Amino acid sequence: MSRAFVSESQEEFRDQDVPEIRHPLPEGVKNYMTPEGALRMRGELSALERERATLAGALYSQVAGTAGGPEKELLLNERRRLREIDRRARYLARMLDILEVVDPGTQDPGRVLFGAWVTVHHDGGGEKRYRIVGVDESDPAAGLVSWRSPLARALTGGRVGDRVRVKTPGGEQLLEIRGISYG
Repeated sequence: MSRAFVSESQEEFRDQDVPEIRHPLPEGVKNYMTPEGALRMRGELSALERERATLAGALYSQVAGTAGGPEKELLLNERRRLREIDRRARYLARMLDILEVVDPGTQDPGRVLFGAWVTVHHDGGGEKRYRIVGVDESDPAAGLVSWRSPLARALTGGRVGDRVRVKTPGGEQLLEIRGISYG
């Protein structure tokens, strides 16, 4: 549509470019998740859908009466939040479309596989516990590492007593697997 036919008030409320959330997996790769992670993701999408419905209803009723001033700023903020909700919901829907839930209870308890809690001894001393989880579940500060991370790739398939090398931003480390659990 020609910009000549867009009124000034429409221009103010025009959807701004909201970049999509980058898809973290290559084309054709499943989105592996623990049952807990899948439940959280579905719950987040449901909450966003409820928030969107409430916000869209409020926006619809406000648009007709908005002339300017503080109400106009509030309306702009609500429209911005609506775009953020839509962006996150599209991302979650794409990730749920390729979701494959992996029940850690079905894994070989003697090997490091998806969903495992792994206790490792670092070559510099000290032990650390990690859990191998899906890309959307990862939280390295909490010890939750994505199955696509270099650490998880190095540990996967290992057994207690195995030593693995992993390249980290701080340099290469030698880790010894000290424990594996799925509970």
